[in-house]
Amino acid sequence: MIAIIDYGMGNLRSVHNAFKFIAPQIESVVTSDPAIISKADRIVFPGQGAMPDCIRELEKRGLREIVKDSATSKPFLGICIGLQMLFDESEEGDVQGLGIFRGNVKRFKSFNNIKIPHMGWNEVYQETVHPIWENIGSAERFYFVHSYYVEEEDSSIKTGTANYGDKFTAAVAYKNIFAVQFHPEKSAEPGLQLLKNFISWTV
Repeated sequence: MIAIIDYGMGNLRSVHNAFKFIAPQIESVVTSDPAIISKADRIVFPGQGAMPDCIRELEKRGLREIVKDSATSKPFLGICIGLQMLFDESEEGDVQGLGIFRGNVKRFKSFNNIKIPHMGWNEVYQETVHPIWENIGSAERFYFVHSYYVEEEDSSIKTGTANYGDKFTAAVAYKNIFAVQFHPEKSAEPGLQLLKNFISWTV
């Protein structure tokens, strides 16, 4: 069973529909129930909006600890702010994240005439070999919507990069965690392939 964590801020319908489309035989649920999340085989942690609001809603619904526990114990996919919240803190509202990874979330700087937010399709370059990248070419295009990016302390977790004014981290991987800044559920065939790979990923 795949649990898509509902804390009131994620693009839940699109994510859920994507999983139902690619794997109708596998149960997937949108839930804010810690008991259901703890029983799930795989966890999806989506997010969109402002990170301070996301953290506040996560704590308000009593989900902080189950998210942290899930991120250490079973296949875990973070999407967009679901990636950013895994880090220590963010410049957006000077808010503390979950601290699973060391590093900060930084705002894009307005240089080289780039527009903020970074919105639209962009190439993602694979920095490491990983099962989640299987059958997806490096420099394949994925859909982004964000004004902030992660700056990790440990470069070994970086598994994908993109360029927007400058090079930034687009995906990280460590043990049972794979997290992406882009939206695979909105990224056509490459995004669906990534979700298929997540379903079959053994850690």
